[in-house]
Amino acid sequence: MAKALLSWLMFPIYVWQGIGLRRRIERMRPPEGPSSGCFGRDEAPAGIRLLVVGDSSAAGVGVERMDDSLAVRLAERLHAVTGLTVAWRAVGANGAVSSELRDHVVPNIAREAYTHILLSVGTNDVKNFHSLRRFKKGFGGLIYALRARWPDARIVWSPPVDMRRVPALPRGIGAVLEMRAQMVRRLGTRLCLERGAIPSTTLPRVEPAGFSRDGFHASAEGAAYCAGHLLSYVMGDHPPLQLASGHGAGSAVHSPSSS
Repeated sequence: MAKALLSWLMFPIYVWQGIGLRRRIERMRPPEGPSSGCFGRDEAPAGIRLLVVGDSSAAGVGVERMDDSLAVRLAERLHAVTGLTVAWRAVGANGAVSSELRDHVVPNIAREAYTHILLSVGTNDVKNFHSLRRFKKGFGGLIYALRARWPDARIVWSPPVDMRRVPALPRGIGAVLEMRAQMVRRLGTRLCLERGAIPSTTLPRVEPAGFSRDGFHASAEGAAYCAGHLLSYVMGDHPPLQLASGHGAGSAVHSPSSS
């Protein structure tokens, strides 16, 4: 509650700096290239069917070629590690928040037999200053929607990065948004654990080289790094996060072997 109150008290700073930021930040478009593909033998049945769904990160915004996007890099790594044929599809909407994905994106995805789903969402909920109640309804409903359509798929959530490390954000905005992001990560982790999804940790290292020329979206290097971080969660090799007993409802801890 203290962070929520403090972030709202700092809201005027966010608005004042945000007006100038909107004027100068470049609005990038998704890269050219197919939104689906395959690694492995085309004639062989896919052992892994990967769906990457979410906001601009899922759409590949920030890279020049779709081949350098998060979805493709993750599929490529899955194929290299498992030796299985990996069919992938990326479905992303620039600027999308959780409720929009729940209501407008997921219902329009063809019901293919996806075995693994990577969910990249939350940054725009943070950036748009959505309340935790609104995020809980949108994100929680989104997990249920994915689970209802693909009950046997492994669903992994990639939460927002440390907003203080995003080059495009002035220090004041970064500090305010990181307060919001921490609350979103805690609540999102709890919702995942309650509703049958796997939350990953936020990226442990965020460097300027990992961002595209707009200073906000991931570059090709950043997408590859993110794919490497998420690989063990998608494969199921990473020890799961657990809700911490004796802590607040939104808190979570790592098992000792996952630190």
